[in-house]
Amino acid sequence: MDNEPVEDAYREWPGRAAGVTVWTRGDAAGRYLVLPDGCMDLIWHNGTLLIAGPDTAAQLSDDPPGSSYAGLRFAPGSGPGLLGIPARELRDLRVPLDAAWPGPAARVLTERIERTAGGPAAGLEAWAVHRVRTVGTPDPLPGHVAAALRQGRTVTEVAAGTGLGERQLRRRCEAAFGYGPKTLARVLRLQRALALARSGIPPATVAAEAGYADQPHLSREVKALAGVPLTALLAH
Repeated sequence: MDNEPVEDAYREWPGRAAGVTVWTRGDAAGRYLVLPDGCMDLIWHNGTLLIAGPDTAAQLSDDPPGSSYAGLRFAPGSGPGLLGIPARELRDLRVPLDAAWPGPAARVLTERIERTAGGPAAGLEAWAVHRVRTVGTPDPLPGHVAAALRQGRTVTEVAAGTGLGERQLRRRCEAAFGYGPKTLARVLRLQRALALARSGIPPATVAAEAGYADQPHLSREVKALAGVPLTALLAH
């Protein structure tokens, strides 16, 4: 992860639409890791709209000087309902919006964002607010599943709590999150571990509080999902 962009190049804030985070990254030159987080994103990058699907492992980005981004991050499980695409179809992918949506719809949104006075982030957020109102009440199942897995519930317990069989739960999770509940649990646990570690908590305590068997288990999972050791992530 050499030639890292400066820390203040990235900003994020809660959007006006429920379950949506707005973010920007300016002067994004250099190499950096994008870690799996169970989310999907709609991204404006140098004049083009992209959809970033849910990741099963870290993605390495390498941007030339002058690159800039604005994006919407959808809370785990909420992206498919707003974007109109099952998450499993976009797993580990970055695709142009016009390859996933009908051409006219993607073009209209692109032109609308280009005309927004507040810039791409404002245009994306305005679309999200309108879209949430249009699609109506979201399916509550993904939110319940994600919350239960964050609490450390097993897949069997989650399935029982939703009234679904484990196979049915897996199918619903693949559509909503892009992968099954076991993978989602690993991704959410990684995010919790990183948040704890970045707050200065020692790795052994992080492992215990995040639900790992021990510190070596934490180390293996971080390396498997992020591709680098925990110490490397904390250094950057």
